[in-house]
Amino acid sequence: MKYALISVSDKTNLIEFARELTSLDYKIISTGGTYKYLVENKIEAVMVESITGFPEILDGRVKTLHPLIYGGILSIRSNKSHSNQIKEHNIKSIDIVAIDLYPFLKTIQNDSSLHEDIVENIDIGGVSLLRAAAKNYKDVLTICDINDYMLVIEKLKSNQVDNRFKLTLSQKAFAHTSSYDSLINNYMLTKLDNNYMPEVLTISVLKKEELRYGENPHQKAYWYTDIFHKEISINNGTLLNGKQLSYNNILDANAAIGIVKDLNNYNCMVGIKHLNPCGVAIKGNVKDLWLKVLDSDSKSIFGGIVATNQVINKDVAKIMKDIFLEIIIAQDFDEDALELLSQKKNLRLVKLDFKTDNLKINKFEYHSVDQGLLIQNKDSYKHNIKDWKVVTKNKLSDLELEEAWFAYIIVKHVKSNGIALTKNYQTIGIGPGQMNRIGSAKIALEHAGKKADGSILSSDAFLPFNDVVELASRYNVKIIIQPGGSIKDKESIDLANKKGIAMIFTNIRHFKH
Repeated sequence: MKYALISVSDKTNLIEFARELTSLDYKIISTGGTYKYLVENKIEAVMVESITGFPEILDGRVKTLHPLIYGGILSIRSNKSHSNQIKEHNIKSIDIVAIDLYPFLKTIQNDSSLHEDIVENIDIGGVSLLRAAAKNYKDVLTICDINDYMLVIEKLKSNQVDNRFKLTLSQKAFAHTSSYDSLINNYMLTKLDNNYMPEVLTISVLKKEELRYGENPHQKAYWYTDIFHKEISINNGTLLNGKQLSYNNILDANAAIGIVKDLNNYNCMVGIKHLNPCGVAIKGNVKDLWLKVLDSDSKSIFGGIVATNQVINKDVAKIMKDIFLEIIIAQDFDEDALELLSQKKNLRLVKLDFKTDNLKINKFEYHSVDQGLLIQNKDSYKHNIKDWKVVTKNKLSDLELEEAWFAYIIVKHVKSNGIALTKNYQTIGIGPGQMNRIGSAKIALEHAGKKADGSILSSDAFLPFNDVVELASRYNVKIIIQPGGSIKDKESIDLANKKGIAMIFTNIRHFKH
């Protein structure tokens, strides 16, 4: 007699699977809930405790942890010593183990779950059964995914259960238990203080899709997503039109969404090109915002990505469709706008809820390096204008300080060395990623040209010399906002006073490598 051990919380497709196993002369062993469900559906099964001779105890915490079960799973069939021991102890060989695990993720995602409920949904026996079966994969088929039920049946019926298939199921089971333990680990971390960092950090991610290619066509790429946290991210967007997102699309979309999130208290629109903002605007209706983004840099937006926390309507869609864009990410698209923009078959339209709540935000961000991973807290510092210091003689109004805040939020998202120029709550020049700060300032100011008159210049880190102040004065920049902290701050302050430029020190830098 062949035996299959089945114990699952999710009963989807279980009856069909069990009937097929029965038709293939498998006898089914199961635990309480699964046993009851099978019997109610007229499928013959035996309880685990009738095999072990020991009842479930501790409210179900202990039911399968028994040598009569694990001996049947772990015995190597070709090992004569194992076979003799199996016979000696009257252990039944178990050839299939189909297990899902307690719904830990679903439990932690339920806001009403108490800590005690969550702990009770940490599976012990199920994980052990899967690991045992996966270890002995040459003799035992391990099933942890309901989508594999009928695949296993087909393989059994066609006698195509080869070692590669067995190993594939084994790997899948170990990946499943590893991911499950990672979820538990990450949940337990949330119960510790924010300063605690474990010696071993595990991250559970799920393959969302295989991408067409990576940064370049000769590179293979895959999109994996974090299943523990819940954030406003491209992962939660809905693709309404256009082809699959590319590797570079996803990176740019992530950058654009990050800026919108920082400005989410305002009506906001962002244009991104190669991870840097080329146009950002707040305040006004969605059409006003787009016109400001377009005005910021009408050349660089070509082939770029746009993100907004507003609904795209027909009026703005009429203007947008005349520009080549890769993606438009929006709170929503009204029916007319969607119909109009969908005429461009390659334009990706993504609906993303920027107003959602009940978020579970990952406080860390990760950057890969050869043979390692750099991990740091996200740059989520919230500026309080009251903590800033105007270090020049000027007096600034609340509105001027608000726009200085806007400028400083923008430069936070510009690659270092970063310079951003804003005026009337829109960007007018961005200078990203040069090897010296004056080079970035030249790019931003030259792009802005006459628009720079009366603008605000923000710098992601301190000004090492007063050359940026000198250059800004030639364009009639009104305010410079920077962290401060250079040994030559006084030279910059003195020159700003001489040129009539207000200077703000924030004492917080925002490098973005």
